[in-house]
Amino acid sequence: MCCVFSDDVCVFDHVRLTPDQQSKQGAIWSRIPCHLRDWELQVHFKIHGQGKKNLNGDGLAIWYTKERMQKGPVFGNRDFFTGLGVFVDTYPNEEKLMEAQRKRYTPRTQRIFPYVLAMVGNGTISYDHERDGRPTELGGCNAMVRNLKHDTFLFIRYVRRRLTIMLDIDGQHEWRDCLDVPGVRLPQGFYFGISAITGDLSDNHDLISMKLYQLTILRSKQEDVEEQEVLIPSVDNMELLRPYTDAEGMSSIAIFFSVLFSMLGVFLLVVVGLVLYGHWSESRRKRFY
Repeated sequence: MCCVFSDDVCVFDHVRLTPDQQSKQGAIWSRIPCHLRDWELQVHFKIHGQGKKNLNGDGLAIWYTKERMQKGPVFGNRDFFTGLGVFVDTYPNEEKLMEAQRKRYTPRTQRIFPYVLAMVGNGTISYDHERDGRPTELGGCNAMVRNLKHDTFLFIRYVRRRLTIMLDIDGQHEWRDCLDVPGVRLPQGFYFGISAITGDLSDNHDLISMKLYQLTILRSKQEDVEEQEVLIPSVDNMELLRPYTDAEGMSSIAIFFSVLFSMLGVFLLVVVGLVLYGHWSESRRKRFY
């Protein structure tokens, strides 16, 4: 914890989850589970350090999970978690891996880091760190949150099984949309937390405040009946573990050669067919002499 002095009184103004040092991790968790059906969470945070762009890491995560206070590799928390994870990822692991393999993204799959994404886990799904969570993400957006002079906020709303994430990171005191996913089923009675981790690269990850608000939403009797108690986190109409396609896709050169070889194959088949037909016609003609 860090404090500022006012009239010789130490006032804590933020909690440093990790310092700008390698191989550090930290977390803060609520002691009491949340039994709210509809809620909003506003997180005031700051990420800063000496590293240049893409030479910093690894990021922080905001949690609403069944488990609490369990260290692990997913931004300082355990893998195979049960609940919701919202990640502020500051290092492009997959991009660096692809560069080493001399591969590249297509414009459709290119990401700009830092990147915010959400994942719902049911206790059996692993977060793919090497691929920056792509196989299991519900959605996300880029978020330039490092080394800013103004305040940065992240907003999570869960209402009527709809998950909405917004950001206020431009210093304009305005929320902008990041993702909006319907059909997200989260049980009540889970814990809120925030964690961060550094590896070979590092950053200061500071939590300034987390504010939880209860929302009063009027529901009809039919809605109350339809919204039965949720026991296992899930997402409607979306498999939690989706097949992952290679991020780089096919380059224009690869497409060109694929088409070229396909045309050559068709041409060879036509030539072979004509030759065989010629031999068959010749043998048939000789039978009549």
